[in-house]
Amino acid sequence: MFDTLQDRLSKAFRTLRGKGRLSDADIEATLGEIRVALLEADVNLDVVKSFIDKVRAKAHEVELSKAINPAQQIVKIVHEQLVEILGGQTRNLQFAKTPPTIIMLAGLQGAGKTTLAGKLAHWLREQGNSPLLVAADLQRPNAVTQLQVVGQQAQVAVFAPEPGNGVGNPVKVARKSLDIAKKHLHDVVIVDTAGRLGVDEQMLKQAADIRKAISPDETLFVVDAMIGQDAVTTAKSFADKVGFDGVVLTKLDGDARGGAALSVATVTGAPIMFASVGEKLADFEVFHPDRMAGRILDMGDVLTLIEQAERHFDQEQAAEAASKLLGGRGEFTLQDFLTQMQAVRRMGPIGKLMGMLPGAGAMADQLSAIDDKSINRIEAIIYSMTPAERADVGILNGSRRARIAKGAGVEVSEVNGLVTRFTEARKMMQQLGSGMLGGMGGMPGMPSMGGAPGRKPKPTGKRKKSGSKVSGNPAKRAGAVVTPAAIADAASAFGLPATAEEMEQAMKDFQLPPEIARMLDNQ
Repeated sequence: MFDTLQDRLSKAFRTLRGKGRLSDADIEATLGEIRVALLEADVNLDVVKSFIDKVRAKAHEVELSKAINPAQQIVKIVHEQLVEILGGQTRNLQFAKTPPTIIMLAGLQGAGKTTLAGKLAHWLREQGNSPLLVAADLQRPNAVTQLQVVGQQAQVAVFAPEPGNGVGNPVKVARKSLDIAKKHLHDVVIVDTAGRLGVDEQMLKQAADIRKAISPDETLFVVDAMIGQDAVTTAKSFADKVGFDGVVLTKLDGDARGGAALSVATVTGAPIMFASVGEKLADFEVFHPDRMAGRILDMGDVLTLIEQAERHFDQEQAAEAASKLLGGRGEFTLQDFLTQMQAVRRMGPIGKLMGMLPGAGAMADQLSAIDDKSINRIEAIIYSMTPAERADVGILNGSRRARIAKGAGVEVSEVNGLVTRFTEARKMMQQLGSGMLGGMGGMPGMPSMGGAPGRKPKPTGKRKKSGSKVSGNPAKRAGAVVTPAAIADAASAFGLPATAEEMEQAMKDFQLPPEIARMLDNQ
């Protein structure tokens, strides 16, 4: 959604690079480009004016002309202001002291309210809660049936005493659901209310009546991020007439300009609490203003990537595979590769995951070209092998490869290519692994250490020269030669369309966050 804004802001900052000092004219020119970028992203005009004024004031406060790196100072200031207009701090759900916690969902028709109710229930169930979905949308055709289907998919209970389609009293349904929740020990109640095509008195009265009847702990307004400023106007009207505690953005994975996401928190005064980022029930996440600002400025979102990995990877299994891959013990096999690849797939599309890395915006075209179907072909090839063949690719002679290709429905050349790239990637990773392990000298039980468990390594009589620095790069420390071509070949084993030239440029452009770089250089 923020691709266009990300590109425009990157171009605005690019003109500042290499300048040791910034004049007032430089600052105003950059602010002009930022203003145009925000307006083109359909951000509210008042929000844009306030944003630009605050950036200008802070830019002069820090005296950019005297800054060591004025371009980075500008980026830092813009990042801080983006975090502010997105809501500042992350806002978490406030649970009731005495269960059940009551959550009321409101919003217009077509905003994705019913699907969002299922996603929220699924997320809460994963957090260890026992949610109850309540079908209080008795106006829209088949809304009750849709909620029942979504609840079944999310594996949560649904309270739907009325058929809907214009039949039933939503206030009575909402009130009765509280007794049902207490009786069946549900600690969270999620009430799905009716919407309208636009904000009208009937919608506002019904929402107000339901809110008065159940006294929800959280009232969340569901906003379709695809409809831009109309969503902000609707949210403002509802906030003035009924009120709500937080906003939930749906369809944040769409290709709209993103103005609603950048405006709604400031205009309504209510924080964005959650975001729906896909069609699946699991495509739902807590909204972190600082992380979203980082994505917009192409700083990546490594924390979200780590959290997704923690949810989808088996830690013991991943640690065992890493030990094999880095040469610690055993041999990393195609079966290990298949297991880890499937875990990565459960995290989401490969291109989307790589887009969370810092600097991914510069490779947007390459990331969009990544086709997850190529992983299906790799999976089919590995599944067509016997356990012995997956464990030792060295036994794959011509007849075996022909049989595997036939079983997978591919050409023999694809089987050959996968085996070759897998072998080269494994060799390269084991070289890197030997470098990392070699730099940990003397740790008990670690291979390539030269020391037995519980013993200290013998002194060599050599001391590091004063002022010398050990590189934080494992490959450099091990003396391994890792070329862009080698990395490109290794990347292609995972279905990534990287060429040696692209990888060489990526290696030049890539910079670790300062904290991580210092940590590596201090190893």
